Amino acid sequence: MALLTVLTPVLLLILCMVIGFMLVKPRETKTDTRPWVDEDLQDGDDVLEEDECVDSQGSEEDHPQVPYSLQHHSEETMLQRSKDFYTMMNQRRSVRFISPEMVPQDVIDNVIRTAGTAPSGAHTQPWTFVVVSDADLKHQIRLIVEDEEELNYRQRMGEKWVHDLSKIKTNWVKEYLDVAPYLILIFKQTYGILPNNKKKTHYYNEISVSISCGILLAALQNVGLVTVTSTPLNCGPRLRLLLKRPVNEKLLMLLPVGYPAQDATVPDFGRKPLGEIGVYM
Repeated sequence: MALLTVLTPVLLLILCMVIGFMLVKPRETKTDTRPWVDEDLQDGDDVLEEDECVDSQGSEEDHPQVPYSLQHHSEETMLQRSKDFYTMMNQRRSVRFISPEMVPQDVIDNVIRTAGTAPSGAHTQPWTFVVVSDADLKHQIRLIVEDEEELNYRQRMGEKWVHDLSKIKTNWVKEYLDVAPYLILIFKQTYGILPNNKKKTHYYNEISVSISCGILLAALQNVGLVTVTSTPLNCGPRLRLLLKRPVNEKLLMLLPVGYPAQDATVPDFGRKPLGEIGVYM
């Protein structure tokens, strides 16, 4: 009886340790094998030491109001312009066969400027567009992407995800990363860095950068260039180091950009009709 009294606390401790291990272990396994959300994009605590977040907004006097006007079109002109823009954007497709023909850099500059007109939380403009044209650097990017993507396809993504992607005949081989004249890597700034080395809050940074990506796609379509939206899962940290980007930036999207190859093909997709995507009340 005395022996049982002595052993009881020990047995309880061992039991608690076993239960704790059982609760933690499945969570770790799930994260390692099925990254349905790229955790590299989450706003973590990899921040400047001993810094506190500061308000990114000044007083109203810092941003005076100025007059604004926009050309007022007739209804007929509005209708025609809306049709023309829809026709142009409806031709936009994800193209994986890109010509190596060079594109004038001035065009790319204007496309980036256009993406930078996107709205952002508190006008923090939390985006960085890294444009890569150097062949060696593009190839290093390809090696990193294909290395992680093969692991994603073989181990992380799961059978259903891989099966759905097989319908459009895509896999971890990304030849276009070498071929395209430009790679545009879009980074979201999870916070800003002020001159005094403190952090500046970037509100809704991922939503803001996502909007700028949409405008970027429209700008590329407008000048006759193609791309394929690529979100290289688990490649962000390695690509950030390769491109020497600061710790407050996380890779959101990678776009190979150029003219379509002469033999380019795309899946024969349709689009949902207005009745399925628009709700009028």
